Amino acid sequence: MAEIHGTYDDLFSAVPSALAGLLDAGDTGASAAVFVDGEPVVDVWGGFADADRVFPWQRDTITNVWSTTKTMTALCALILADRGELDLAAPVARYWPKFAASGKEGVLVRHVLAHTAGLPDWEGTVEDLYDWPAATARLAAQAPRWEPGTAAGYHSITQGFLVGEVVRRITGRGVGAFFADEVAGPLGADFHIGLSAEHDHRVSPTLPPPSRDEDYAASAPGSAPPAAGTRLRVRDGNSVAWRRAEIPAASGFGNARSVALVQSVMACGGAARGVRLLSQAGCDRAWEEQFRGEDRVLGMAMRYGLGYGLFGSTYGWGGWGGSMVMIEPDARMVVAYVTNQMLVPEGDNRGLEIVMAAYDGLKGLRP
Repeated sequence: MAEIHGTYDDLFSAVPSALAGLLDAGDTGASAAVFVDGEPVVDVWGGFADADRVFPWQRDTITNVWSTTKTMTALCALILADRGELDLAAPVARYWPKFAASGKEGVLVRHVLAHTAGLPDWEGTVEDLYDWPAATARLAAQAPRWEPGTAAGYHSITQGFLVGEVVRRITGRGVGAFFADEVAGPLGADFHIGLSAEHDHRVSPTLPPPSRDEDYAASAPGSAPPAAGTRLRVRDGNSVAWRRAEIPAASGFGNARSVALVQSVMACGGAARGVRLLSQAGCDRAWEEQFRGEDRVLGMAMRYGLGYGLFGSTYGWGGWGGSMVMIEPDARMVVAYVTNQMLVPEGDNRGLEIVMAAYDGLKGLRP
């Protein structure tokens, strides 16, 4: 059995066992974390940080979590809304006047957070993603594909720029800087949107699925790449340019511990480890249903809240290749799984296996 490092409560031993099983089945490296009441009951990792399996995955190894980043960007918007600086029911153009072009005057902030704004496609190049002013100007000029608010289509890349530009115009800071100053810094969370060079030595690259190479791209349900216009490849996500850029829908770097710590704020009524970021009411907004029905991009039934997918009594999201976070507010629990090993989306249930293992522990903790 694969060697697992870290710590865990005996009640949650099913989680490291599940992680070991995934590594035994062929995964290269990964981490898993479970936080209850804002504190870790599982913080484990194992495997390797490189494709050649030479360098072990360490406690401080980080990797791109792809669209799991959306939950971090959504939290920034929810914090501003809770402070009264952002009206989620207001038009985006209130904060970003040029955005009203091409029939978008009716796009509300909540539409952007719920993938109902009608702007799911990134029509520029991959290189254009690295130029924030150019990327946001392109989106400001773009016409919606449907009447905003009437349908949903996963805004895989565009959501981050849309939310991030609103954050920037309100605070004067990019979403990466706002997140670092207002969220990660106070919590002591090792998560980054826009990664500086000092952290490069800790980064585990994304590894394509077995039998695929770094030109692998996908647009299946739950994947991060755009639905149309641009073919985003694994090699793009492994580039220095990607790490340095702020792509708030898909370029967050962290590990399971940091993902679970940040989202514990949402599970615990707005505060974790003595740090209050928003009120209970501010948290509750996240799971107010904004859309229920078939997602036009994913081609599957979805429920969206404000920046999070809704799944029964839980909410959260996942990223291209397998990383995910799930929040269970009734139990004040967060489960996170972060891996460097992509699989093809069909049949990839690794994150769900970790979540179900965590529920086994929760039964013992709270009979």
